[in-house]
Amino acid sequence: MALAKVGSRFERHKISGASHFIEHLMFKGTERRPTTLDLSRELDSIGAEFNAATSKDWTGYYIKASNAHIEKALDVISDMLWHSKFEEKEFIREKGVIIEEINMYEDNPLLYIEDLLEQAMYEGSTLGWEVAGTKAIIKKMKRPDLLRYRVRFYQPRNMVLVVAGNFSKVKTLADKYFADLAPKTKAKPYAYKKFPGFKSSRTPKCKIKYKKTEQVHLAVGFPGLRYESRDMPALQLMHVIFGGTMSSRLFIAIRERQGLAYYVRSSVDSYEDSGLFTIRSGLDIKRFDKAADILKKEIKRFKKHGPTSEEIKRAQEYIKGKLALSLEDSFNLAEFYGKQALLFKRIKTPKQRLADIMKVDQKKVRQIAGRVLDWDRAGVAVIGPFKTKASVLKYFK
Repeated sequence: MALAKVGSRFERHKISGASHFIEHLMFKGTERRPTTLDLSRELDSIGAEFNAATSKDWTGYYIKASNAHIEKALDVISDMLWHSKFEEKEFIREKGVIIEEINMYEDNPLLYIEDLLEQAMYEGSTLGWEVAGTKAIIKKMKRPDLLRYRVRFYQPRNMVLVVAGNFSKVKTLADKYFADLAPKTKAKPYAYKKFPGFKSSRTPKCKIKYKKTEQVHLAVGFPGLRYESRDMPALQLMHVIFGGTMSSRLFIAIRERQGLAYYVRSSVDSYEDSGLFTIRSGLDIKRFDKAADILKKEIKRFKKHGPTSEEIKRAQEYIKGKLALSLEDSFNLAEFYGKQALLFKRIKTPKQRLADIMKVDQKKVRQIAGRVLDWDRAGVAVIGPFKTKASVLKYFK
């Protein structure tokens, strides 16, 4: 797995979506493997899994294969990173693919609601930009601008290579395929503008997308925590207890007891300087008001009383079990260490992460709930038959 510290928050307006665009073009052929088919056929021939992903602040490429083919995997991934051709014809063709990808997300409320919330919460910041960019900017984007951006960020000092599994001689192979192969450049990766923080307001920030549907897709966001906040373990436990599982308070209150939603869940998203705690749900339009009222009451109750000791113990064991299962997979193990190496100042082992979780008590979770679940700094996003912000915000007074 190769990770680069580059994503949509590093971009400038005229190349919004460049990080994601580059990820696509990495699979379009290299000097030794001229076409997409050459790349995919070679990896398919060894039964490998391969893909890539772009986020707000990182981009990653991975190949998962039998340990007998580790050299092949390193050869291909280094070839893609350093020798992709980025041909003009592929650049033009891929614009259409990306525009259709944007259309797919915008047409799927379950996928798009989170983007809409981040637009509201991070308005004025590149953190609020969509990873894929906009259709208008993608149409106008120039290949030379994309190549300059790529060279600036795809260099060893801005990247991490991580290998997980049963292997040997990996250092020798890594040196063979990655040492001194990067494009020589004096250009340094430029820094993003740090997010100044969430401002207080009498009413939540709000974004709506009108769509004539029977189900309303709702996302409510609160200020979260940065990656390495020492309060992160408490927030993770709050997430599990409040909305992270099928036995969580929100799931029981909104779905199981009232039948108001098919899905209702919370999530924790973090960056180097900020983060969000998000609650999402698909709700019956005719009973949207009732669901909003239950959500407000559950938040108020959790802030006032906090979790029980039994809820803390169950949440700790949940995280312990989930982490153990997850790290049995070599891909997840590589991602666990790789993202820390790329984005954190200090790498912690799973044992150390769990130790931090097990130290958290009821008082700490209640404190973090009081700090995070702040309606004066909240945001609301809705996809459904609403035409004005006022028609949504009246439910969240």
